[in-house]
Amino acid sequence: MPDLQTVRFAFRGSISRWFERPAVSLLVALKFTPTAATLVGLIIAGVAAYFVSQGDFLVGGALVLVSSAFDMLDGGIARSTGRVSKRGALVDSVFDRVAEVVVLLGLAVYFLSGPDASQTGVLLAFVAVAGSLMVSYVRARAEALGATGTAGFLTRPERVVITVVSLMAGYPMIALWILGVGTPLSAAWRFVDAWRAIGSK
Repeated sequence: MPDLQTVRFAFRGSISRWFERPAVSLLVALKFTPTAATLVGLIIAGVAAYFVSQGDFLVGGALVLVSSAFDMLDGGIARSTGRVSKRGALVDSVFDRVAEVVVLLGLAVYFLSGPDASQTGVLLAFVAVAGSLMVSYVRARAEALGATGTAGFLTRPERVVITVVSLMAGYPMIALWILGVGTPLSAAWRFVDAWRAIGSK
């Protein structure tokens, strides 16, 4: 039975073949730069967060999907146009995190007041923010120390899928429960795996 990493890479390869390459070619033809794609993705995430905060989950979820597509395509544009750089990688990583946090904060605002006000929803949103950031941070720190840092579940693509599906289905609390509980566990799993890898070197 294939492990999680094998399935993840196979899925990523399918997306690259059927969506990323044609989309990158189109954006390059339209003179998009990697930074422009990154900024467009962040702006769309901000608009998505607004709709989510107002309870329009269908539109918000669709915009999160579009935003994540631009987040994925900026690296492809950089490689295709020979504009790969350390600064670009830094901007991409940081803005991806900002976009994710903005959407989760939109959910926190929605559950803060109104007919569906829920302290649990607000709490889960903030825990999901912290957990998602920790998943990314543990990987970055592990890689700086010579480990891979890719173990665990609920990586960025998986979090996007859960968020988009839950929002468009009209059940944002499902996303918050999965992310609020799962991301801290994923960060812990990744930490333990990195700890073992570093200790063996």
